[in-house]
Amino acid sequence: MIDGSVSVNPVLNTSITRLIGALLVVVMHAALLDTLHAAEVDVVIHEKLKDLNVIGDPQLYTADYLIDSSPFVAKVGRSTSGNEIILDNGLIRRVWRLAPNGACIRFDNLMTGQSMLRSVRPEARVTVDGVQKDVGGLVGQPNHAFLTEAWIDQMVEDPDAMRLVDFAVGVPEERVSWARRRHAAPDAVWPPKGVSLQMTYEPVSTNRDAPGPEYRVNVQYEIYDGVPVMSKRITLVNIGAAPITVNRFVSEELAGVEQSSWIERRDGVALPTPDYLHVETSFAFGGMTAANANRHVVHWRTDPLYTSQVNWLKQTPCLLVCEPERGPAQRVEPGGVFDGFHVFELVYASSDREHQGMAYRRMYRTIAPWATENPITHHLLTNDPEKAIEAIDRAAEVGFEAIIFSFGSGFDMENRDPKHLAIWKRVAAYASEKGIELGSYSLLSSRNVEPESMAVMPAGVHATHGRLPSLTSEWGQNWLRTIRAFYRDTGFSQFENDGPYPGDIDTTPRPPLQQGIEDSRWVQWKLNRELYQALLADGVYINQPDYNFLNGGAKTSMGYREVNWSLPRAQQLIHTRQNIYDGTWMKTPSMGWMHVPLAEYHGGGPDATVEPLHEHLSHYRMMLLSNLGMGVQAHYRGPRIYDTEETRDMVKQVVRWFKTYRDILESDIVHGRRCDARQLDWVLHANPTLDTKGMLCVYNPLARDVTEVIRVNLYYTGITGATSVGLHDAHHQEHALGGDHTIALTVTVPAHGMTWYTIRPE
Repeated sequence: MIDGSVSVNPVLNTSITRLIGALLVVVMHAALLDTLHAAEVDVVIHEKLKDLNVIGDPQLYTADYLIDSSPFVAKVGRSTSGNEIILDNGLIRRVWRLAPNGACIRFDNLMTGQSMLRSVRPEARVTVDGVQKDVGGLVGQPNHAFLTEAWIDQMVEDPDAMRLVDFAVGVPEERVSWARRRHAAPDAVWPPKGVSLQMTYEPVSTNRDAPGPEYRVNVQYEIYDGVPVMSKRITLVNIGAAPITVNRFVSEELAGVEQSSWIERRDGVALPTPDYLHVETSFAFGGMTAANANRHVVHWRTDPLYTSQVNWLKQTPCLLVCEPERGPAQRVEPGGVFDGFHVFELVYASSDREHQGMAYRRMYRTIAPWATENPITHHLLTNDPEKAIEAIDRAAEVGFEAIIFSFGSGFDMENRDPKHLAIWKRVAAYASEKGIELGSYSLLSSRNVEPESMAVMPAGVHATHGRLPSLTSEWGQNWLRTIRAFYRDTGFSQFENDGPYPGDIDTTPRPPLQQGIEDSRWVQWKLNRELYQALLADGVYINQPDYNFLNGGAKTSMGYREVNWSLPRAQQLIHTRQNIYDGTWMKTPSMGWMHVPLAEYHGGGPDATVEPLHEHLSHYRMMLLSNLGMGVQAHYRGPRIYDTEETRDMVKQVVRWFKTYRDILESDIVHGRRCDARQLDWVLHANPTLDTKGMLCVYNPLARDVTEVIRVNLYYTGITGATSVGLHDAHHQEHALGGDHTIALTVTVPAHGMTWYTIRPE
């Protein structure tokens, strides 16, 4: 037509109108069904919420949980308004609004009174079969710099987000099975005491004729008694009739309060990340510190929603995101479950380095108590059964507790010859009769095997240790089976695993375990984790260089450079105490191993070794006292731990002393003065739960006797008023504590010697 309008057949027009009307009825009916279902769910959740006790406003924090943790009991309850669920232990509090969707609306540091949350975000995020879904959350916050109650009341659910359909409360469960079989911290408890909260989310159907994958996501929280720590994990359950693939997931996203306001950014100067919250995960590998082992999964990122931040380019790192860099790309069969890793969040009460270190160590004593086991171990340099029997007798005689066939010993725990296994089973049985555990060394990362079993890195990427056999290869699968079988067949119970899986990526498809590059890291981490957890459940003690504590490892490097043990003996002694002093800021004494080269190690010749032992008796004694006096076990590596009666008696005497005071010596270190070879150095062991609440160990690196007045802070012993201090647990004298919790103590330490004091309440 000339006016540009469209001519439509009246009959066709009527049919289209009727069709549109019918479709609208279907859509409205589906929406009504969704609304009715949502209303039913809300009623169920509300009724369950009413069964919980009300948790009122937090009490004023007046007692330090590091001194007395008993008042801080974890609980789950509802808010006074009745529409929120709360996890609280008097130290931290996390609050979720349950309608119109589940969303975290508060995360508070009750020790400082500060809110750590400035914005509401989804509880998690999953990408299934290529489609990304937010899990819970609320939208509509007008400003992401802070959060008000009025705004929360006005916020709405995201119609595309997964919706809260249920919750359940309980208690923490065993993350791993710990067969406790050797001395550990006297207050070690597993699983930790506390409460748990699980919230279940399901996708909202938007197309009933062509529904997407059917699955639910469980978001699981735990909060523990007596420590400002919370854990979080997501699991995904396939409730449909077809397999699905979990391509990606974010298990935690927190819009945290920024550490400080930096207007600009300059090259070479990193913007500060929040220091009030420490975060790490069980998805850890490839590092000897928590930060290095979690660099690929714990991310402080910029927040694009935070448009009112001070930083001009909006680059403030204040958005915590916990997600793998790749994958997991895991297929989940109908009825199957995908388990994510655990995220652990520690809230600090102070910026003081010692207080933060104490808090971190308390966290590990709570969530990985097997790391408080600390056996005294001889690293034996032989693979001769008769010499091993002799070493067992010597270890038992001086009070050692374990023997590991060390690197360089020639012992082959991958030898599956039945005769070989039978011999060492008899030796292990003899050792057990003597109260000695046996273990062995095995290398994974950095070794070469057949080319088809080696991991192939992406272009331009180098393996962490130069080369890595893939755990999903035929060789890797056989190695895992062999390690498990060796412990089952011999009765050995210690594992020195050098180079566990370090996080390298393998581009080679290795079905059915590994499909390619996207799932290789997840699968190999899972295989390594399963090995460690199975060994821990069987009572095997695991030394490893990487930070695998949360999956069953018990000890890693305290912090040392291998070639330093080829330096002259006197220098090694200084390095020993420096390494321990530095390493115990973020490790308990039992979490880190040191080294004593009884025999030559990395060269250095006679000046670097203790052998012949009786010729260097004073040095050997000070190496024992420097390690054991700071609660740390070393690799005493050599063919024997004594050579003469005099040497035997010296070792026996030091070990007996250590075992007499073991509980306090393995307690946390208060850092006094770092060893610098120019003056006295000292540490204080502190534990307010013991009768002997403190032990002061003072070392003299000088060639002359030294008398000095040192000021010792007894705050972490929990002692107030007055204290009794005993030189060598005798000659006790009363000291009044000053207002700063310190005492002035006159100490005399002999040349190249050590002096110690026990500290108890008066």
